[in-house]
Amino acid sequence: MDMYNKDVNPNVNYNDPGMQPDHYMVKRQEPHTVKGSGINLPHVVRMEMAKLLDEHNCALHVAMHQYNKHHWLTEGPESFLSLHHLLDEHVEKTIKHIDMIGERIARLGGIPTGHPVTQHELSYIKHEAEGRYTMRDMLRNDLEHEMKMQDMMRKQIDRAHQLKDFGTVEVLEEVLLTREDLAYHLYSVLEDDSLIRGLSRNVVLGHKMDQNRKADNEYRH
Repeated sequence: MDMYNKDVNPNVNYNDPGMQPDHYMVKRQEPHTVKGSGINLPHVVRMEMAKLLDEHNCALHVAMHQYNKHHWLTEGPESFLSLHHLLDEHVEKTIKHIDMIGERIARLGGIPTGHPVTQHELSYIKHEAEGRYTMRDMLRNDLEHEMKMQDMMRKQIDRAHQLKDFGTVEVLEEVLLTREDLAYHLYSVLEDDSLIRGLSRNVVLGHKMDQNRKADNEYRH
């Protein structure tokens, strides 16, 4: 049978949560296994690559949920419109990457993890605690997620090269390049320059200059 022994990954909880309907269901494949797929890579290679890809799948789902939360909670004069649209774009790109990686897992013969509880359990990034935080705090949490995902994807790209899984390399390189752009957007937003601060400073300076001119005029008269 073209299935990988589950004992190779003892850290995975195989009692996955989920609906247990009254009607009988035919299970065609156990989770965390791979079957034949038509891709001419050794079974052990496809299993390793599918497992690592599924960790990205789970991490991207966590990132998507957190981006959604921050998208809904944007507020403030500098944040509301600009960050609302920026985070909406991040959600859209993340959904696209989830699809790309899920498709690759399926092509390798695996099953992308779909249950939210299991996704969070297997993810190498974790969702922030519930509550509203400052916009800078929430964006910093998003940036930390992006940096971690970049690091983990680069590691798998290196490993996929070693195993000659060039299809996985191509998928991850495309995803990685876009994730770098998303992280750059967050990093740029978190920089310490501010048009509002500069405008406020000009207003204060202008007010002081007006006061000085008024004082000079009074002194002359």
